[in-house]
Amino acid sequence: MNLNLKSKKFLIVEDLANMRKAIRELLYTLDVQHIVEAANGLNAIAAMKRERFDVVLCDYNLGEGKNGQQVLEEARFRKLLPYSSTFIMVTAEQNQSMVLGAMESKPDEYLTKPFNGQQLLMRLERNQTKKEFFADIEQAIEADNYSLAIQYCDSKLQEGNRKMHLHLQKIRAELAVNTGDFKKAESIYREVLAARELNWARLGLGIIAYLQGDYESAVEVFQNLIDSQPMMLEAYDWLAKAHEASGDYLTAQAALDKATKISPQAILRHKKLAALADKTGHLEIAEKAYLSAVNLGKNSVHKSSGDFSGLAKVYSKTNNSAAALNTLKDMRKQYINDPEAELRAAALETEVYQQIGDEEMSEQAYRTAQALCEKLGDKIPNDLRMDVVKAHYLKGNNESANAILDQLIKNNIDDEHFIGNVKTMLGSIVSEHHADALIAPIKQALIEINNKGVDLFKRGKLLEAMRVFEEAAEIMPENKTIMINMIKILIYDLKKSGFNQHKFARAQDLIKKAAKYGVNPDKIGNMLMQLEKMSAVNESKV
Repeated sequence: MNLNLKSKKFLIVEDLANMRKAIRELLYTLDVQHIVEAANGLNAIAAMKRERFDVVLCDYNLGEGKNGQQVLEEARFRKLLPYSSTFIMVTAEQNQSMVLGAMESKPDEYLTKPFNGQQLLMRLERNQTKKEFFADIEQAIEADNYSLAIQYCDSKLQEGNRKMHLHLQKIRAELAVNTGDFKKAESIYREVLAARELNWARLGLGIIAYLQGDYESAVEVFQNLIDSQPMMLEAYDWLAKAHEASGDYLTAQAALDKATKISPQAILRHKKLAALADKTGHLEIAEKAYLSAVNLGKNSVHKSSGDFSGLAKVYSKTNNSAAALNTLKDMRKQYINDPEAELRAAALETEVYQQIGDEEMSEQAYRTAQALCEKLGDKIPNDLRMDVVKAHYLKGNNESANAILDQLIKNNIDDEHFIGNVKTMLGSIVSEHHADALIAPIKQALIEINNKGVDLFKRGKLLEAMRVFEEAAEIMPENKTIMINMIKILIYDLKKSGFNQHKFARAQDLIKKAAKYGVNPDKIGNMLMQLEKMSAVNESKV
């Protein structure tokens, strides 16, 4: 294709002035007229916030501050790059960890320095051809309209474009997975593998096994992939998920540990490894992973005060109180006027100062934590609420601790990992019996609510069933099982009684809430697709 670049907006992200000049002059030879330059990652993000660029040419190594990988991560996280934009990672790096880090962020294209106009043009043309072909599918996916995306995908598959066929199959299989149609996804992956052994198709079979709860088969698929493709980092992540889901935390930890050694630039993997190693009691590994997350987080959109508090907890567990307090001090410097960070620090200082026998400072920190809890209200994340619970117990305020725990358990009673963490924490500072005494009645209450609501639903008493779950949602507003049951009733009612805008909007809101609180994407996708189909049918009648 002959690509006209006159109307295209380009952003050059490069820390070296002479290199920016060279790239700018090269772009002029390609008839590019709109060029913006950024000398660092911070300015690049600011530029992308101001205007939309068709092409971003970003060097990996940008000196102080964000690197190219972190620029791309943040641009995607903040939705600064529309699907039509092309992000090209430019690098002269030969270091394996940096190369793998750049690959993991999945830019649209790569260019190795030095490059010429023809090399750049070839990549732009190749990418533009691909983006134009898949534009309608990707726009539908971006709008969460999976039904329409599948329709476009199936239509293009029938057209028989040989160059795009494999990628179409990949997208179609992913759409099937994301809408819970595992049978369709598996048939596509097996069809691809029958013709040619491709890693993404093999990985897809493992993901399906994992999502269906067949962790043994999933582990086998992921491990075989790693054995044959030791640099396939995505397989390590899924292997860790499968081991963790089956309760084998040590092997999950080992998989992530190996992956972080191969590619040490992935902050989210370090966070996950830190949490797992902390859980298994491998505190040296946890410390190292938290330190990596803290250091990588300095310039990352995934930066979190929780990494600092996690590191401080590890130091506290190893009786290194000075290091714990210094870490919390560093956190305050990084998160000035941040109530959540202040609460994390105060809750942990309550414990650390009590450990070293400084009751006055412990009490002062505890009072600060109480005041911050009132200020933040229900905006406190679950892991931080657990820190506050521990502080209450340490100060003998069992009533406040139990009240917070009661709500946490109600909202997360169907999350085995979270309930396991509650039991571990209570076992260490109160007793295992206390944990069972809190958890058992809530679990029984949820079972009774669920049974009652489902029974009413099966007998066709939709309003009564909905009322049961609505009343339960008042008590357990973040409980995923209750949310899903309410959505199912609304969808069934819409199918049976006909389209109703109020019920449709309510179902949409509940699906968004369910996604926010961690309901599996395949369940979310399936429910969204059912709503989309009903909406499309209703619009066709108007």
